[in-house]
Amino acid sequence: MRDFLVVGLSHRTAPVEVRERLAVAPERLEDELREIGAKGSFDEALLISTCNRVELYATSANPTEAIRSARHTLASRLPDTASEDVLYTERGVAVVRHAFRVASSLDSMVVGEPQILGQVKEAYDAARSAGTAGTLLGRCFSQAFSTAKRIRNETGIAQGTVSVSSIACELAKKIFGNLDGRRTLLFGAGEMGEAAARSLRQTGTRLHVINRSEERAETLASACGGRPVPYERLTTELAEADVVIASTASTKFILTPELMKGVVRSRRHRPLFIIDIAVPRDVDPRVGTMDNVFVYDVDDLQQVAEENLAVRAREATQAERIIEEEVESFLTWRRSLELAPTIVALRKQFGEVAADELRRALGRLQNLNPSDRAVLEAMARSLVNKLLHQPMIELKASATDPDGAQLIDTVRRLFAITEDDNTATETSIEVGDEANVTQLTAAASGSTGESK
Repeated sequence: MRDFLVVGLSHRTAPVEVRERLAVAPERLEDELREIGAKGSFDEALLISTCNRVELYATSANPTEAIRSARHTLASRLPDTASEDVLYTERGVAVVRHAFRVASSLDSMVVGEPQILGQVKEAYDAARSAGTAGTLLGRCFSQAFSTAKRIRNETGIAQGTVSVSSIACELAKKIFGNLDGRRTLLFGAGEMGEAAARSLRQTGTRLHVINRSEERAETLASACGGRPVPYERLTTELAEADVVIASTASTKFILTPELMKGVVRSRRHRPLFIIDIAVPRDVDPRVGTMDNVFVYDVDDLQQVAEENLAVRAREATQAERIIEEEVESFLTWRRSLELAPTIVALRKQFGEVAADELRRALGRLQNLNPSDRAVLEAMARSLVNKLLHQPMIELKASATDPDGAQLIDTVRRLFAITEDDNTATETSIEVGDEANVTQLTAAASGSTGESK
């Protein structure tokens, strides 16, 4: 029986200097999944990589070996200074619950932030394009998306400051009291930069936007009442800014001590506050040791984020209740998916035994007329139907029973039903195709008859 597993790290277990070593750019997700799938014991695989987490989700008929392989894959990318203890592992229903919480932003640094749902959807799309997302992960993440939507609609979890970018702006306001009249340089005009610009628009700051793509900088600045700046003016803008929010997609440090040396000299002891919300980071941590330069990275936003969460704690509790409802709904579906091939295999096994015994009996009864032969065949079918009638009733009821998986597993072990017996049935059921499961289950159990 295939099981779920996840191996990963997040802001809860590893600092940013470790997380950035494992980060995978969105355009690389498909290739990474193909490489991982080629060397791991995975039936399905999906990789999530954001500024606060890198997680490998998978299903496998050999979960112990798959977990070992997944941990080895991620641990091989850790810096020498990091222990493998930063990696966490979950298996079974805990994986489904974790996926639902991640997509719903309940496990985010900023609880309620909307960006994570889009990032998880991108990860799922990449897995489908790479051919590594099938029935189980497909259903799991499809339901994770609907769960996130339900939580956003039914609770106030998204009210207030709800993104890393907006938390960065909150931190900037805490530093200065308010940003009215202050000069803020937004370095990077991607999704995170755009979210920061929307938050900054309300503060009265003089916003300058700089990006390698001048067209992108112009578009974002125009939308948020800012001023676009050519990239070659970077050092000049750094020298004149009060606050810098850095959020580029670079895989290397851009603001280095070498670049900042002249900037610091020209500022003449005026303090500069840099908030680096990029992962991998844009700012070399050594920059923070320079005179009058104060650098904050995403991990430094944690205190502001926790203050923000306290306001929405009640909503988070309601969201957790929704998570549990959705997890139970998923488990009911999973039991139904396991139930159909179990019933089919059981019916087939009993039918084959009856057919073999009938052939032996007919071989010894050479002078039977067609009418008598038909009676014996009917008796064999009726015997199978009556023997299976009550077991089928109990198996069908197990689909909605929280302990039903245990009964299904016991039946499979008692009658030596293997994964191979599932292949023809299970692989024909696609994501969201509950009707097929229901019809197949009804057909298999109905074929036992209702006679007493």
